[in-house]
Amino acid sequence: MKICPKCNERYDDDHLNFCLADGELLMDFDTSDAPPTMILDAPRVTNQDWGKQATDYATPQPQQQQQSPFGSQPMGGGWAGQNQQMSPYGGPQSPQGFPIYKSPDKSLPIVALVLGIGSLFFSCCYLGVIFGPGALILGYMGMSRAGSDPQNYGGKEMAIIGMVLGGIGMLASFGIIILAIIGSLN
Repeated sequence: MKICPKCNERYDDDHLNFCLADGELLMDFDTSDAPPTMILDAPRVTNQDWGKQATDYATPQPQQQQQSPFGSQPMGGGWAGQNQQMSPYGGPQSPQGFPIYKSPDKSLPIVALVLGIGSLFFSCCYLGVIFGPGALILGYMGMSRAGSDPQNYGGKEMAIIGMVLGGIGMLASFGIIILAIIGSLN
């Protein structure tokens, strides 16, 4: 039996000298001379208490209800299924003791800004007429969300900039369209 060292293709014909798949020189392969299986030693344990520290947060803790200092509403409920502690800064706290900060959603203002930039950039191709209204509408929606619920939504400045750029790009496109119509009439 022969084997190709490049593609590991096995051939039963002892008269072949080269691999039929890639042309590599074949080597003799004897199945009776397979190397013995090597048994490795068990891994050495360096710190017995290390595994216990890592699993402390993975074990389920009984739910405890704490009273809010502002009324009779219970606090807690859920970070990884455990009781959620309150930070001294007025927000939820992770099991390690650090406050959990949730960044406000800025998706609408970002899209409005991108559409406003696209409206201004593509106003020469008459695409400001398409991108401009989208920037105005999404910018207004993002600005009103950020104004009504600043805890969960942000990006009011980006929404305003997107609306301004979208309006300028839309007006520039309309101006170019009007100039093109006047130029074609003359």
